[in-house]
Amino acid sequence: MKRLMWSLAVTILLTSLSFAQATPDYKPKFAGDPAHSDAEAAAMGYMRVVVNAQKNYSHKHAGQYATSLNALVGQGSFTRRMLDPKRGDYSAKFKGTAKDYSLWMTPSTVSPATRAFFVDESGVIRAEEDKQATADSPKAKP
Repeated sequence: MKRLMWSLAVTILLTSLSFAQATPDYKPKFAGDPAHSDAEAAAMGYMRVVVNAQKNYSHKHAGQYATSLNALVGQGSFTRRMLDPKRGDYSAKFKGTAKDYSLWMTPSTVSPATRAFFVDESGVIRAEEDKQATADSPKAKP
């Protein structure tokens, strides 16, 4: 019985230590914030700015989307500085046609604290903890 209790205590300790390492000290930026870290919050913020810029562009260009990030400069709050694909811990990749677009945000190392993200013209940000995110990935959740 004593051995079982000791084994249980060790298991609980190891579990709590691994949980503490996987959960950074991140404070959500708003209610329902799906980010797990400041780096994720910045990446998803960039994605939201691109989605908003595409909406503005589409309204001004008869329902067509911008085919490059450069075409989005001045739309909404998208600035020339945002053209740089290096976004902190993440790299941005954009692909667009007049009918649709896709944006990937990929960290240098994909992990539960720095997930990979994807968004398209639907505006839904999708995330993956262990691989590149795609249109089939689950919706980003807290």
